[in-house]
Amino acid sequence: MARYIGPVCRLCRREGIKLFLKGERCYGDKCSYTRRPYPPGQHGQGRIKLSEYAVRLREKQKVRRIYGVLERQFQRYYFDATRRAGRTGEEMLGLLESRLDNVVHRVGFATTRMEARQVVKHSHILINGKMVNIPSYIVKPGDKISIHERSRKMPSILAAMAAVDKRPMMSWLELDKENFTGTFKAPPVREELNEPSIREQLVVEYYSR
Repeated sequence: MARYIGPVCRLCRREGIKLFLKGERCYGDKCSYTRRPYPPGQHGQGRIKLSEYAVRLREKQKVRRIYGVLERQFQRYYFDATRRAGRTGEEMLGLLESRLDNVVHRVGFATTRMEARQVVKHSHILINGKMVNIPSYIVKPGDKISIHERSRKMPSILAAMAAVDKRPMMSWLELDKENFTGTFKAPPVREELNEPSIREQLVVEYYSR
């Protein structure tokens, strides 16, 4: 399965915004974007004027990198969203937020989406009591996500759970820390998805050009 394995701090610098791809490091002084808030490369500190196309391209790349999705799969989410009744951009974000790896991260079982992807792939996650190891699995309202009993003493999971109170819990999610169980209560709410900021309409304009 294809995935990005390069330096992730470089992605934040390229998009000109913190994407929070490295968990706790992104909130401290060691954050690469804080120390070097300009694009990587030889000409990163030069003045660059973006065209309208480039602005839309950069926004599409930013959203894709936030959720850790490659281009072909990201396109599928967009075209699936166009066939839904709501606004295309919001429907696309709803699909991305409903991915199992994203839910595992949001509910607090992993500090980053990349780490959550590994947790899912290594069969540590149960949905409604059944093991699911597909990161792109779409979680539905009412589903219960839990950590397998044999995995509840893993240092990475315990560390993520210990830090969960430092991050805001989305209104559509509920966490039972004692039982290592989370509930996906309802579809995601667009108004809560503002860190980092996302301009989904630019992504829609990019694909509909």
